[in-house]
Amino acid sequence: MTIVPNRRSILIVEDEDVIRTTLAEFLNGQGYLVAQAGRVAEALELAQKFDFDVAVCDVQLPDGDGLNLLRRLQQINSAICVLVITAYATVENAVEAFQRGAFDYLVKPVIFDDLDNKLRRVFEYRMLQRENQRLRRELSRLDQFDQIIGSSGPIAELQRSIAKVAVTNSNVLLVGETGTGKELAARAIHAAGPKKEEKFLAVNCGTRPPELLEAQLFGSESSGSGGTTSQPGILRAAGSGTVYLDEVSQLPMGTQTQLLRAIEYQEAMPVGGSETYPVSARIIAATAHDLMRLVGEEQFQEDLFYRLDGVKLRVPPLRERLDDIPELVEALIAKHSKAMGKQVTNATSETIRLLMSAQWKGNVRQLDNAIERAVMMCDGTQVVPGDLPPDLIGLGQPLPDTDDLRTALRHYERLHITRVLRQWPDKREAAKRLKLGLSSLYRKIEELDIET
Repeated sequence: MTIVPNRRSILIVEDEDVIRTTLAEFLNGQGYLVAQAGRVAEALELAQKFDFDVAVCDVQLPDGDGLNLLRRLQQINSAICVLVITAYATVENAVEAFQRGAFDYLVKPVIFDDLDNKLRRVFEYRMLQRENQRLRRELSRLDQFDQIIGSSGPIAELQRSIAKVAVTNSNVLLVGETGTGKELAARAIHAAGPKKEEKFLAVNCGTRPPELLEAQLFGSESSGSGGTTSQPGILRAAGSGTVYLDEVSQLPMGTQTQLLRAIEYQEAMPVGGSETYPVSARIIAATAHDLMRLVGEEQFQEDLFYRLDGVKLRVPPLRERLDDIPELVEALIAKHSKAMGKQVTNATSETIRLLMSAQWKGNVRQLDNAIERAVMMCDGTQVVPGDLPPDLIGLGQPLPDTDDLRTALRHYERLHITRVLRQWPDKREAAKRLKLGLSSLYRKIEELDIET
């Protein structure tokens, strides 16, 4: 059995084959993902492998008591909700079940409508729980690494642009390589805007099948034996807040059409629905790809591109803001030290020089992972080069241990030109990227003894 994300899963624990299979068939028909167990041991084995949303347990089982099983299931998965099946509907039985932690109970023979209604209440309760957890995370975010760190020229320019666009309600397109912190920039825009008290909801456009992605974005409506059920979708749930679309280039063409309509007409229709609802959320989209090229290849709708491209901000890669690395390292060490309960306070100067000379193809995300690993491996209060990932140490060329600015700049200039030439072997293109004349580039190669 495989638990599918966003599909509600139920474990049925019942020793009577007919009852168990009948319940499973009914719940499968209602769209649930169902697993079956006839004994306590089987149920515990399944619970160790899969995170079920709900367990429906008989009180009397061949190898144990259903109420004791309830306790053990909740020890394995504290989020699981348990419905107890009993043959006798007495006050004493109900009180005992609730005291043991049951969400509700069912009486044999189980009536399908009763089961359906109680499951509906279970999932409404779980939705409220998740919303409360989201709100707690948002409140605690004030104490976390949630600000754009750095004071380099590229970051200062990004901060100025954020301040200008945040006060408007315009949709924004964030472009930048993977790991540069585009979601952080989106949150900064939301936090600096007039509707910062409203919700900020994010969705990755490339992680789900199209039908699930559309349901997540626009909501869904479906009819069953218990009536019509609906999921609001992010565009509706965000209200007048902000919806962040990560890697918008991966939206299927059909979904792009629906998103375009939501932006143009400020309305959307849930999957399976027949009536539209108003959309007032601000859209901040992000991508690491060239959307204009995708338009030319007919993989992205031109009209949607122009709707998103009105206000475009570029989030710079880490190699363009190496001066920010000491400040980033300080903040990341504090973040991971707190999370791990360690007393790591900073990094040695040798470690900082090594970090400033690494390539950082994964940008700030890669740096974050490297510092997390370093704090984990650190035995003292300072991160030393040996604490860093081995592959990172192999790639880096530490900056010279000198106070002489001219020597340090010469070393960095050689390192930077070498890196650009490695990325752009054609010297005309490399000179263009370095903003040098071709003859000046050749002169630098000779002066700095750069191998090409």
